[in-house]
Amino acid sequence: MADDRQRKDDPPHAPPTSRLGRLARLTALAPRAIPMASEAVKKALGGKRTVEEEREAQEKLAENAKKTAEAMLKTLGEMKGLPLKLGQMASYIDGLAPPGYEDKFQETLKKLQAKAPPLSPEAARKVITEDLGAPPEQIFAEFEAEPFAAASVGQVHRATTQGGDRVAVKVQYPGIDKAIENDLKSISLLESMIAPVGRKYQTKETLEEIKAVFLAELDYRGEAETQDLFRRVHADCPDIVVPRVHHSLTTKRVLTSELIVGESYAAFCERAGQEERNAASETIWRFMFKPLLVHGLLYADPHPGNYRFLGGARVAFLDFGCRKLLPPELVYGIKRYVTAAMDENWEEFHRACIEVLGYDPEDKETYDLYIDYTKLLLEPLVRDYVHKSTKEGARETIAFLVRGTKSIMHQRKVEGETFPNLPKPPRAPPDFTFVNRLQWGLASVMGGMGGEANYHRLSEGWVRGPVEPLP
Repeated sequence: MADDRQRKDDPPHAPPTSRLGRLARLTALAPRAIPMASEAVKKALGGKRTVEEEREAQEKLAENAKKTAEAMLKTLGEMKGLPLKLGQMASYIDGLAPPGYEDKFQETLKKLQAKAPPLSPEAARKVITEDLGAPPEQIFAEFEAEPFAAASVGQVHRATTQGGDRVAVKVQYPGIDKAIENDLKSISLLESMIAPVGRKYQTKETLEEIKAVFLAELDYRGEAETQDLFRRVHADCPDIVVPRVHHSLTTKRVLTSELIVGESYAAFCERAGQEERNAASETIWRFMFKPLLVHGLLYADPHPGNYRFLGGARVAFLDFGCRKLLPPELVYGIKRYVTAAMDENWEEFHRACIEVLGYDPEDKETYDLYIDYTKLLLEPLVRDYVHKSTKEGARETIAFLVRGTKSIMHQRKVEGETFPNLPKPPRAPPDFTFVNRLQWGLASVMGGMGGEANYHRLSEGWVRGPVEPLP
């Protein structure tokens, strides 16, 4: 008689879901992560070290970076959910890893972008049977049991419909809803523990925004509707390809879409010439910013696993789970300070940054830092020139803020001694939380492609135009 029990080396049927179990796995990473975090703090605080001490510290950090990434790859890949999302972000957003070790760190974690460790074929079969009413071999003319992609919330299988269409079937991991809810509870507990400091930094409001967006991602029906929205918004642009949803084969936990076969981000960056990089970069910019500036529709997950390059300027976009519809007043606020910067109306620009982004002019050092940082981020959008995206430029979007924060932290002196002084945070609306994720993530994606384009001319009509209803 065959043994039906899962063997030790077989893929699991579900990710770990208990709150304590997930916390224990993350805690096990601490011995790896703490030395890297400690080194970052020492650099931020400007601790003094001899040449020999600095050399030893760098050697230890270099050795630890790769081991930490390997441990994260295994643990976060098995956990799925929010920890895996954080791992994906660390794999491509330049400036998050220790300076000088980004390449080693990210090279290991890149495996999380499109092919995280999958669950067993039985896991997907069970969900499809429960949600569509029959096992996959009955629902589809053909169904590949082994997934070709796996990510934070679900894994994707190739299939053929009864009508002969080739499709990608995204199947949610069993129990991932409970796992994410427990992750969010753990974050809420941390927020309550730091509440006296957290209130200053709006941690509660930011956390509520993160909760709302990530919990919405668990309902594939909402993702299907968003995918349709992006298809309609970009219906007039043949270079932007959004897979067609098969709604009759889509439920809360199963999403069936047109199968897109194209070149991965990594393969494109290795092969493409400058002209093709330029064209594809313009397509990605158009895909991201037209919906945001015209309709307030934010694609909040720009990581490299979500693109397929189809030749020339044509790019297909995948995974519409992490999305946000911004209120019109916030979109008008964004247009307001961007337009002022375009017109070099710096008085209006400062006023808009105060009223829209919550910058405090009474805290001069912090205010000047945020103003200069905003100008840095907006440069490709507001300056009429050909901008070249680079990895160094992407790193600077974070390094600039780190340097400025470090300087401010050393400005409080008591009896001749310098003490750390935390900068006062801006009071931006919570709805702005995922705009920041887009800024950093997209800068890294575009930096890796190395495209050159005049993004100002591409975007100016969207910036100066009205906020329009969704089509």
